[in-house]
Amino acid sequence: MHSSRHDFWAGLWGALPFCVVVGPYGMVFGVLAAESGLDIFTAVAFSMAVIAGAAQFTALSLLQDQAPVLIVIIVGLAVNLRMALYSATLATHLGAAPFWTRAFVAYAILDHSFALADQKFQNEPDMSLPRKLAFYFGATSLVAVIWVVGTGVGAWLGARIPDWLALDFAMPIAFIALVAPALRSVPHVVAGFTAATLSLLLASAPYGLGLIIAALVALLLGAEVERRLGGTS
Repeated sequence: MHSSRHDFWAGLWGALPFCVVVGPYGMVFGVLAAESGLDIFTAVAFSMAVIAGAAQFTALSLLQDQAPVLIVIIVGLAVNLRMALYSATLATHLGAAPFWTRAFVAYAILDHSFALADQKFQNEPDMSLPRKLAFYFGATSLVAVIWVVGTGVGAWLGARIPDWLALDFAMPIAFIALVAPALRSVPHVVAGFTAATLSLLLASAPYGLGLIIAALVALLLGAEVERRLGGTS
């Protein structure tokens, strides 16, 4: 019989390959945060509070455009809507845990930890709740730490980059690197193309509202394309 300690280490080792990506990615965010005027403490606190690359890059971009805080929060939540779906799925496995444990589970949800945990729980439906929690926290803890540390290192380096070597180009490159690998199906491509096109057309909208409109339209169109393709298959 496997112990909870064994499951924790199994989750950690399963997540180890993701650290190779998360570390440099966190450093890119830290550099961009420093370029945007955030100090190291604020950049690290940002990553500790949010732990969500896409939302953080989006929020940073809006802050650079001096968008109101409320708009930044709304757009950040919209970008991370998938976390609500992750939470609903994890609730079927971890919903019996105590309140504060569930709160920490929600705080620590990452794309990779959800994917690893969901696959593990489906493959081993007889796992006890303590074992499930141990695996989940093993899958998410190291990556979360590396994300925060990477942010700190990047912010430290970014504060020392001379003005003539500004990395303004890094923000769009980071978004391309984030989105491109996710375009794996026709609905994904349609949603991505729609969002990019509408974002450009609505770039002059105040407070980043063009981004919100583009995201909502892209989500609806992508969902409709997926529904139609599913209906014809």
